[in-house]
Amino acid sequence: MLRPRIIPCLLIHKGGLVKTVGFKQAKYVGDPINAVKIFNEKETDELIVLDIDATVNNVEPDYRLISHLAAECRMPLCYGGGVRTAEQIKRIISLGVEKVAISSVACTQPHIITEAAEYVGNQSVIVVIDVKKSLFGGKYEVRTHNGQNKTGKNPVEFARQMEKCGVGEVVINSIDNDGIMKGYDLSLVQQVKNAVNVPVTALGGAGSLLDVDEVIKKCGVSGASAGSLFVFKGKYKAVLINYPSRAEKDKLLAG
Repeated sequence: MLRPRIIPCLLIHKGGLVKTVGFKQAKYVGDPINAVKIFNEKETDELIVLDIDATVNNVEPDYRLISHLAAECRMPLCYGGGVRTAEQIKRIISLGVEKVAISSVACTQPHIITEAAEYVGNQSVIVVIDVKKSLFGGKYEVRTHNGQNKTGKNPVEFARQMEKCGVGEVVINSIDNDGIMKGYDLSLVQQVKNAVNVPVTALGGAGSLLDVDEVIKKCGVSGASAGSLFVFKGKYKAVLINYPSRAEKDKLLAG
């Protein structure tokens, strides 16, 4: 079994690096290229970069920015945001990106995943499933467009559908836990992990490396991703790009 990956997730808003809470309250935390340079120095396992404006504003991916990110990045890079066609995925991969993440279009045009997998290989096609729990009844629902659009889809059934379409990895993201730094939604992650055979990465809620350790060991995920954990430090959330050292990761993942 491959060693689980610990993956910073960077959000791009108006060209800057931001962090959200519940997919709202975007707080500027710096320049994305500078952040990538720091994560390079820290020998990060992988990096996810999501443009949270592109789909909502119905614009093309920012290929210039993607090219700059890919040229700077010395670890595997996954990009998402504004991707609507298999041709766009092929173009992004050609810029030096290892993986492309799809979200909203996967709900409306799942055949895009199959087409893209044929173009670039399923290992390069990722689906990010943003999930929110209903206020009454606590049912999970897939959301798109930064959580604004309800789809009526159950995340477990949707993950199974994505696997059948040929997706190479599923990122399960809790909207409710986003930015609160109190731990992952383990129930949600476990349900999706049990439903599919492709690698699953958990996102949303990590406040410490103990949370990362917990989701990896309890749910058996292939990756644990986080935003706030790797851009903030201390109880006052001072902006500081950070990432565990190799020794810290070895100790964390041991046993």
